[in-house]
Amino acid sequence: MTRNRILFTLLLSFATQFLLAQPTSLDYYLPKGVTYDSKIPTPKDVLGYEVGERHVTHDQLVYYMKAVAAASDRVTVQEYARTYEQRPLLLLTVTSPENHGKIEEIKQQRAAITDPSKVGSLNPEEEKLVVWLAYSVHGNEASGANSSLLTAYHLAAAQGEEIEKALAQTVFLVDPAINPDGVQRFSTWVNMHRSEHLVTDPQSREFHERWPNGRTNHYWFDLNRDWLPLQHPESQGRIKLFQEWKPNILTDHHEMGSNSTFFFQPGVQTRFNPLTPSINQELTIKIGNYHAKALDNIGSSYFTKEGFDDFYYGKGSTYPDVQGGVGILFEQGSSRGHAQSTIHGTLGFWFAVRNQFTATLSTIEASQALKTDLQKYQFDFYAEASERAGKDAVKGYIFGDKYDAAKTFHLVEMLSRHGIKTYELAKNTTAGGKSFEEGKAYIVPLDQPQYSLAKAIFKTQTSFRDSLFYDISTWTMPLAFNLPYAELNGKALDQSLLGEVMTKPAFPKGKMVGGNSSVGYVFEWDGYYAPRALYRLKKAGIKVKVATKPATYKLMDGSVKEFTYGAVVIPVGMQSDRGKVERLVSTVAEKDGLEVFGISTGLASSGIDVGSNSFEMVKKPKVMMLGGDGVSPYEAGEVWHLMDQRYEIPVTIVEQNDFSRIDIDKYNVIVMVSGSYKIGAKKLQDWVKEGGTLVALAGATKWVASNGLSHVTFKKKEKGDSTAVKSYAYLSNNRGAQQVGGMIMGATLDITNPLGYGFREGDISVFRRGSNFAIKHENPYATPLIYLDEPLKSGYISEENLELAKGSASILVDKYGSGRIISMVDNPNFRAFWYGTNKLFANAVLFGDIISSSAAR
Repeated sequence: MTRNRILFTLLLSFATQFLLAQPTSLDYYLPKGVTYDSKIPTPKDVLGYEVGERHVTHDQLVYYMKAVAAASDRVTVQEYARTYEQRPLLLLTVTSPENHGKIEEIKQQRAAITDPSKVGSLNPEEEKLVVWLAYSVHGNEASGANSSLLTAYHLAAAQGEEIEKALAQTVFLVDPAINPDGVQRFSTWVNMHRSEHLVTDPQSREFHERWPNGRTNHYWFDLNRDWLPLQHPESQGRIKLFQEWKPNILTDHHEMGSNSTFFFQPGVQTRFNPLTPSINQELTIKIGNYHAKALDNIGSSYFTKEGFDDFYYGKGSTYPDVQGGVGILFEQGSSRGHAQSTIHGTLGFWFAVRNQFTATLSTIEASQALKTDLQKYQFDFYAEASERAGKDAVKGYIFGDKYDAAKTFHLVEMLSRHGIKTYELAKNTTAGGKSFEEGKAYIVPLDQPQYSLAKAIFKTQTSFRDSLFYDISTWTMPLAFNLPYAELNGKALDQSLLGEVMTKPAFPKGKMVGGNSSVGYVFEWDGYYAPRALYRLKKAGIKVKVATKPATYKLMDGSVKEFTYGAVVIPVGMQSDRGKVERLVSTVAEKDGLEVFGISTGLASSGIDVGSNSFEMVKKPKVMMLGGDGVSPYEAGEVWHLMDQRYEIPVTIVEQNDFSRIDIDKYNVIVMVSGSYKIGAKKLQDWVKEGGTLVALAGATKWVASNGLSHVTFKKKEKGDSTAVKSYAYLSNNRGAQQVGGMIMGATLDITNPLGYGFREGDISVFRRGSNFAIKHENPYATPLIYLDEPLKSGYISEENLELAKGSASILVDKYGSGRIISMVDNPNFRAFWYGTNKLFANAVLFGDIISSSAAR
């Protein structure tokens, strides 16, 4: 057969697969020549319809998985977390009945992998392999979750020597829907728009979910960016089990644009993280050969080395790579409904499901063929961790904020969840020009099994092999938390500094200092949960003031304490119920991790007295945020999550299409995140003019400026040489290199400005995404956050953009009538793990109205 005829046959086969009618039985999906146990229910037996005929809802998925577990001695099911909407996340453990009888023993063997004293004695040919099969972290990439029905059925019901052998030497962990809330949202949408006679027109409403769509979780977060930060219950529960099992392979099933085919890794080879061993990529390529063969057999087209990368360890397909496992990304062209016309023909949902299931089967086949190689790679990875640490000039990291125990706790908590050993600082010390206090700082030695993951969390990087990134180019956690930290070399990492290992870090205990007062109570604004404490007081009707200047007071116990900018005072004499005040300040101390000080007199030893006008009265915030079509659901979700889950401040989310007909006078703060807005500016202008505070984040700053609310202007890039000739082949790479996908910049903050309250140092780290760089206001007081002249701390940015960034503005303040417009060019709430700049946003909401008109443009 000629080459052209072979190509024609393959293309014809590919097109035929797209055009096939909906399957009427499981034969369309299941491998040929395999018999199945009739005692195990098929998906249709339980759900009433064939796989691919409709989109499975999450409750149906749970129902089927439990039915399979009840019918099979190969399967057990456990709930490992609950979503914000209280949907269960399930994990099926599928292995031989004999293995189920000694599952705890197998887990202990897995734990030995990371024990340097035991890993050397493990035999890669004898230990059980662990394969984690994970589906649909994005709820509207539904072919993954629907194919998990087939995976569960096949592993439970397939008969024969091949499957029996695989089950005997492998523990399969099936994670059928990583994002239950998103799966439910999307399945409801497409099922409610399904026609009996399928409509394939891409313009059909079925293929166009309304905002915020089913990709994300309840708070509109992309859970496939949360494997490292672990800010959500879905991720926290999953990583707990991941660390128990340490899978050799983890598959991550996704979808992409409808006109695409099918992708499996290795991906772009210049863009895998340098902390990932090269053997990981070699094994990924070997496993890929099995995918290629399986997809060739059913006539499905695919690509493997373009578009996607393995750099950011916060993704499901990359997280295992830094822990001796192999993460594999699958991307299937999406039908986005039940059947849709594409450039390749009609793409049926069932076809997408079959490709995902076929890739699952090829993963299982590859895992058995490469079992010894996979085990040896993981055993060696941990056995050699100490050797890698020994070659590293950095021997550990020290971090901790003596003024903010809660923020420090959250980083320790994150490290603990990843199995990274973290020690309390045993005595006061100085490192990197910073002082660290016993009991308020922690050390992470790098000589530990999780060397590579710890290094990934703490290191900075400014040089790269490639200038393109599928996701962010850096995520240095102590910078994200804006915590004082330092690298420790061999001399600095004195063993006497190491205190207790933090196995179960506890939220810091606040306390009342000095006892009850008849004058007033004061707490500093440093604590991460100070905004929650303030709102707790305001919600209860307590009058609260904030200090715009420092002051020193005598406490009830006779001691003296100095308070700085942003200190919150509760004057007892102003309150209608003094007993209520005592109860509330005690609650604030306990629940919000703060020290609350009772003062014995309102007369300051130095600075402002309690009755001074330099204490500003704080209003109870009434917050509205614009949402709806055109608005970034990610940024809106970050605001919602921060305010709701952490600060416990209600936010009214209003569809921008409803803005013209609602009463906005009931709110004193309006938040706008990035988006395409089609609202009338006049109504917003009038509201600000009457004293409202408008907080514009990231891309919204441009809309606000272009509609006459602020005077923010942006730098313009210099035009290149219009006569230059460049190769077309490099067009996408050259343009991509100018994108700022996510990096860390250094900036100087005015800590005396109300927006800077709660920060003790002016040098802070800011997350930067996008290439809009603002010019400082002429009023020197109206730009409280400015990039350094040498701002790059970590991550990739082109030279052209770096020049624009130098000395540019990150936050600007404008006045409009009696109101204020606070333009935050950067996103202070990025992915919920940028703890270090959350306070900037909280200050804008709580203190924006007290900013002097003289400090605004």
